[in-house]
Amino acid sequence: MLSNDSGQTRFMTSNSLTSNWTPRAVAYLVLSIIGLVGTWSYNILAIIQRRDYLGDWVGSGPSVSSLTVDLLVVAIAGSVFIVVEAHRLGMRRGWLYVVAAALTAVAFTFPLFLSMRERRLEAGRRDQQSARD
Repeated sequence: MLSNDSGQTRFMTSNSLTSNWTPRAVAYLVLSIIGLVGTWSYNILAIIQRRDYLGDWVGSGPSVSSLTVDLLVVAIAGSVFIVVEAHRLGMRRGWLYVVAAALTAVAFTFPLFLSMRERRLEAGRRDQQSARD
């Protein structure tokens, strides 16, 4: 049961639990779960082994594997976002950011994409403003 702002009570239906789940939403959820399980399996291993978690980042150990899984899942989710968002905004060759990430670094290409995305959004806002004037 759920209550709304007016104090009325309504019952949740099975449809309300399953609605709005697009394939993309499911893919992001699956990546989220992989990220959680992948990172925390190594984090728990580091705890059991009584490792110096931060010290292992510059050495080796389970924390490095946790960080690797963490960054890999973020890179995959970011890549999906780049391709989908570039297509949605009509940005040509969005997939090149993903390829460039493999050749350079996600730390370079993802912020670069976000910058170009903002430029595209601003151009759209200016076009809308011009159309109103």
